[in-house]
Amino acid sequence: MATVNPSWAYTLHLPHDPRAPGIARATLRAVLATYELGELTDTAELLASELVTNAQRHTDSPYSFRLRPVGPDRLRLAVWDADPFLPPSFTGTASSEMAALADDTAEEGRGLHLVQACADRWGGYAFGSAYYPGRPGGGKLLWAECGRKARETW
Repeated sequence: MATVNPSWAYTLHLPHDPRAPGIARATLRAVLATYELGELTDTAELLASELVTNAQRHTDSPYSFRLRPVGPDRLRLAVWDADPFLPPSFTGTASSEMAALADDTAEEGRGLHLVQACADRWGGYAFGSAYYPGRPGGGKLLWAECGRKARETW
């Protein structure tokens, strides 16, 4: 098991560009390999992909992707974008209510549900313009955490 210095953090400021989610995933893989957290890669990459793609699809401005450890075996991924609207699934709406909102024939709209299903923890914050002067509404931050699973012993 790697010893992780929990003081590191990486932030990517990404342009509103359809290639940005791929850049975020590639950076995430490199960081996890560097800190010997490779076993988190599959889950972390899915979470990052869905969070960054959500910002790409639902905003028209740049956004930021941040990753940092929250302990020796846990990772927090977060995406900030300029739209202050929190998706209903990140406002504490019950899962059964959200499932009823999803159309079985829809070709989109399930990314944040995947985040909730695969993350150990997740959440979101809306920021007012007082937090970010010059940015109307202040935007929002959606985050998710994943960690190493406890190994089973026989």
